[in-house]
Amino acid sequence: MADSVPDRLAFVTEHGQSTYSQLDERSTRLANHLVAQGVKPGDHIAVHAGNCVEWAESLYAAMKARAVAINVNFRYVHNELKYIYDNCQAVAAIVGPEYVEAVRRVNDELGTLKHTLVIGEDYEAALAAASSDRLDNGRSGDDHYIVYTGGTTGMPKGVIWRQEDLLMGALNELRYRAPIESIEKLGEEAAANENPLKLMVCGPLMHGGSQWSMGNAHVGGSVFTLYCGTKFDPEKVLDLTVSSGTNSLALLGDAMARPVLDALEANPERWDLSQLFALSNAAAAMSTGTRDQIKRVLPNVFIRDNYGASESGAAAARMDDGQEREAPRFDVTDDLMVMRPDGTSCEVGEVGMLARSGWIPLGYLGDPEKTAATFKVVDGKRWVIPGDFARLEPDGTVSMLGRGSVCINTGGEKVHPEEVESVLKQHPAVFDAAVAGTAHQRWGQQVTALVHLREGATADADELDRHCRELLAGYKVPKQFFIVDEVPRTPVSKVDYKAVKELATTLAGDSEDSHV
Repeated sequence: MADSVPDRLAFVTEHGQSTYSQLDERSTRLANHLVAQGVKPGDHIAVHAGNCVEWAESLYAAMKARAVAINVNFRYVHNELKYIYDNCQAVAAIVGPEYVEAVRRVNDELGTLKHTLVIGEDYEAALAAASSDRLDNGRSGDDHYIVYTGGTTGMPKGVIWRQEDLLMGALNELRYRAPIESIEKLGEEAAANENPLKLMVCGPLMHGGSQWSMGNAHVGGSVFTLYCGTKFDPEKVLDLTVSSGTNSLALLGDAMARPVLDALEANPERWDLSQLFALSNAAAAMSTGTRDQIKRVLPNVFIRDNYGASESGAAAARMDDGQEREAPRFDVTDDLMVMRPDGTSCEVGEVGMLARSGWIPLGYLGDPEKTAATFKVVDGKRWVIPGDFARLEPDGTVSMLGRGSVCINTGGEKVHPEEVESVLKQHPAVFDAAVAGTAHQRWGQQVTALVHLREGATADADELDRHCRELLAGYKVPKQFFIVDEVPRTPVSKVDYKAVKELATTLAGDSEDSHV
């Protein structure tokens, strides 16, 4: 793209913009800097920052150096960060200035980082001193890309992709999965398009879905706009949508869509969105109420639902056809099916597990057991089963029914109950605890905790909240705490999550207080 459309905008934020040639040169300089610091092919480089153009430069620089960028969730606290850095064994880190101390504390304990580059003056000095000559280091489609996912089984897992599989399985949706004859042909295709699409994402680049949206834009020679606010501000999002001329805006379910739509309804004449023709929904389901609000506020805008996972890539997409459904629906392809536990295909109306074949990952970093459980070969064809229940419908579509585990999806972030429960039970006053997801108007689900205190002990919700915030990222901290006489458990002493959810839902519905 830098050779074919050098002056076309590749990146736009509220702070500035970069052309394809500028993005290419800066990421090349950063790659040369990393190599000069001893980074070798296959090494892992942590990218620990909020949204900024430097995040994209770091991702592309790692690929140019044949290293692997590791997405670090900047919302994690010390123990979570220590796990990620230890698990990935990063040898270098590119860090936002506000996270330097957190990285230093982790590395004091692990000692794995050999080089840390802080975004700002140090970063700019490193780029200025490095060569702008492109590296000739034998890059290959077999080079790795890794994306960490919160998953549904506890701590995050690193999903390993071959770069060629990633390109075809996750970054080629904008081209409707058309074959890629050559990189040069992609450039010619982009140059022939005088009106490239302008895509905008509000989610963090440390999430795979946002990286893939950016990748789709750049593989197609389009303009990628990224909201970089430290907090989600719907008015600033709309300002950037207008100033960038965005055509397609990606939002993470109701958590982002509702505030944006409310702002539009409150100020109907403020924003000229005549160039916007699509709202893309990903990471979390968009409710019927929100869809109705979109149709009322933005009647000329299409709603595009997307399904994907770190393990499956961009597996399916479908335009909202206006029909009310209990769950999002997607079209079946040769590489998408609803599978029984024995690997056979489900019949119409039968619930099974969604499975995808084709361009899929190699497996999980350092976890052959989990890899074997998730990636299966059926009749000579390799499939990934990310963990979503689905149902084949009479019209040939697939209804997505959600995760089969007790994972909580709050605003697109995945929270595993056992992790929160473990933290709660570290409090000296807590004897037992269980966590479930209960309904939340904006976030889809909220984390709700049932807490059984030790006999004679006392602890109020504010104290439990402070305790959790010391050990967990904010989105994992329960929004409501309910003191109960006993946590529901099965006869074999496991948490009875069905009963927990029912009780938590009842208590949450009876209370208007965020802390009880």
